[in-house]
Amino acid sequence: MIAPPETVRTSQPRVACDGAADIPGGAALGHPRVWLQIDETGYVDCGYCDRRFVLIGGPADGADQATLGDHGDGAGR
Repeated sequence: MIAPPETVRTSQPRVACDGAADIPGGAALGHPRVWLQIDETGYVDCGYCDRRFVLIGGPADGADQATLGDHGDGAGR
């Protein structure tokens, strides 16, 4: 397994990803905005850009991200 390209720690279990949040004026460079729900595993991966969102204090927080499997928002689990 390889680690996700980017890991974002968040305090909220519901997150939005557009693939360009950190690119100034980069909305056209990203992907359609999707809302993702972090479940009991403590993380979720964006199906477009593979960005991983980890719930702060959850089971995946502090874990070696390369050891965790791909985990989407319900599609392809």
